[in-house]
Amino acid sequence: MPLLQADFRLNAVTLLEELQRRYPGQWDSSVLRTLQRRMRLWRAQFGAEREVYFAQEHPPGRQGLSDFTVADSLNVAIEGCAFPHRLYQFALAYSGWRHATVIDSGESFMALSTGLQAALWALGGVPEEHRTDSLSAAFNNLAEQEELTRRYQDLCSHYGLRATRCNPGQSNENGPIESRHDSLKTALDQALRLRGSRSFDNRCDYEAFVGTIVQRFNARAAKRLAVERPMLKPLPVRRTAEFEEMPARVSKYAIFTLKGVQYSAPSQLIGHRLMVRQYAQHIECWLGGQCVLSQPRATAQDGQRHARSIDYRHLVSALKRKPGAFARWVLREAAFPRTVYRQTWERLAAQKPEREACKTMVALLVLAADGHEAQLAHELEQLIEMDQLSDLNALTQLLAPPRSAVPDVVVTLPALASYDELFEVAA
Repeated sequence: MPLLQADFRLNAVTLLEELQRRYPGQWDSSVLRTLQRRMRLWRAQFGAEREVYFAQEHPPGRQGLSDFTVADSLNVAIEGCAFPHRLYQFALAYSGWRHATVIDSGESFMALSTGLQAALWALGGVPEEHRTDSLSAAFNNLAEQEELTRRYQDLCSHYGLRATRCNPGQSNENGPIESRHDSLKTALDQALRLRGSRSFDNRCDYEAFVGTIVQRFNARAAKRLAVERPMLKPLPVRRTAEFEEMPARVSKYAIFTLKGVQYSAPSQLIGHRLMVRQYAQHIECWLGGQCVLSQPRATAQDGQRHARSIDYRHLVSALKRKPGAFARWVLREAAFPRTVYRQTWERLAAQKPEREACKTMVALLVLAADGHEAQLAHELEQLIEMDQLSDLNALTQLLAPPRSAVPDVVVTLPALASYDELFEVAA
């Protein structure tokens, strides 16, 4: 087998074709299976050494593992829209106790920090070692890698964890958590099938659903956890910071940019320099030691290059004074609170003069901002089904709070002489 000795990765088909070229008519294709068996036997005796895996013992309290897994295959929907997300999972190697966190902002350090700290505080203790993969998905360049390494070391030092990583491309070194990804997603898929729907009213409901499934797994690990819990180290006095702090200035458009993501802000904040705390799921804007704005962290939608979070309630008062700006407003599409509002605008723009369409749409947004967003959306959906345009006056009267009848109150004043009689009786 000189060819195999030169390169043991050659397969039987390649060798048979080479023999047929060198010795025409002597080797038929029917000998392929025989050649494959002979090559398999040769490799077992004279082939290159193969990788050996060494099963490991996991003493209680020694090792915790964590990793991210993409959960898009679950086809979960929030408020009727697809919810692409990941699950961050932490598990103890000995007992199998686990904790899962829903992540929709990518495999960032903040997602890792939030998920890990939530798991440790739910567990009530800290193992000796925390093992992850290479964390290559959490940075884009060398500078980000160095910053991530420093922050990750600070996080582990705060909890007294010894940080270890498996080698790049060697997922088997993180096997205990990889296998738990499959079991968790399988259990979630089966539970969703029993539920009969993959749609949830809000994110909190879905997170509670995931938590219920994880608790079922933990119930099976209760006995081993009882052995492992006394071996865990105590938690520190407090959590470490779960946010990244960055400055941002609010522009004259009532917009500020944070890591390439645009956020709207109330017009009162125009010109101010905010200190923004970016968490895994939300941001907080601080000014002079006070939190002046808090809103969900924006994520890029399908077809978007950059994420945007434009809250129409921040800008509706300004639009009310300048309704004509709505037609060609750069951020118009991101400002619609629901799809039906966008559909309503498209119908108004197609069937009414631009000025009138802008006035009507802005008035509808003002009405929605007054606390009628959901009810108004329902009414607009019905109008679209009936192929009718929005009647602003009718909708305003429909959504206006009912006027309660004010009862007539008749106050009868007593005669002043009656007070004199009271004094005489008292005397």
